[in-house]
Amino acid sequence: MILLTGATGLVGAALLRRLTAEGEAVRCLVRDPRRLGAERVRVQIALGDLADPLSFRHALRGVSTVVHLAASIRDQPSGSIEELNGVATWRMVRAAERAGVERFVFFSALEASTRSRARFFRSKALAERAVAESSLRHTIFAPSIVYSPGDPWLRLLERMSLLPVVPVAGAGRASFQPIWAEDVADCVVAQLNGAGEDGRARYELAGPDTLTYDGIVELVLRALGRRRPLAHVPLPVVRAGLRVVGVLFGQAAFATWEEAELMEVAMTSRSGTADAELLGVVPEPMRAVLGG
Repeated sequence: MILLTGATGLVGAALLRRLTAEGEAVRCLVRDPRRLGAERVRVQIALGDLADPLSFRHALRGVSTVVHLAASIRDQPSGSIEELNGVATWRMVRAAERAGVERFVFFSALEASTRSRARFFRSKALAERAVAESSLRHTIFAPSIVYSPGDPWLRLLERMSLLPVVPVAGAGRASFQPIWAEDVADCVVAQLNGAGEDGRARYELAGPDTLTYDGIVELVLRALGRRRPLAHVPLPVVRAGLRVVGVLFGQAAFATWEEAELMEVAMTSRSGTADAELLGVVPEPMRAVLGG
């Protein structure tokens, strides 16, 4: 039995389709089973979330492998970024050890570091340490920006492209190696099926192109068939503006400062696509996926 968290996210949804197609027994830890769509009739459901450690015990019963994808890039009413990413992962690791789980697959992020300027990356670094220091046989995936056509991030860029000028937080010079969610899911399935180097504990997942954030926005604009100039907004202005938006709209805010700040932190791997290719996956360029 595989326990999958984050099954309704970009990578989780793609991974779940593959696992059920292969006939794997999957249990999903979810708050709302309806968000699983058609897959909800093909899996076991464990109601709960990262803020509810008591739900982990039931979810882990009879499980041999945990694939922990769930994470948050903004504070939630149920917990902060640090609680939902770092503390919750530590609790799940401890619960998995007690439940006799054999393998723990965890999703971190490229450039995750306790010294990062961004809270998300600091929380991911703490979670990664909890996994690495556990007694469980584990694999850590550290991707660059993961995207998929129609995902919330690209939908936001599409909405902003309707403006005469597209605002960009900060300088737009941070570099990324975007990787398609479908390619990431293929990497996970391959590793679960025994691909990769025996005993290897960490894989960095990156797409074939290194793009600045400006470059990503321009690529998205080309894919949409729109030509717009970019306007760089100073970070102090972005921070103040998004905090006002947060006060006014709460969880319905289109973006938070913590999310905007992520676009100023580079996410690249020196090995490029090598780790994905080691797993038998050749990542698609972003322009090929989006049609730009």
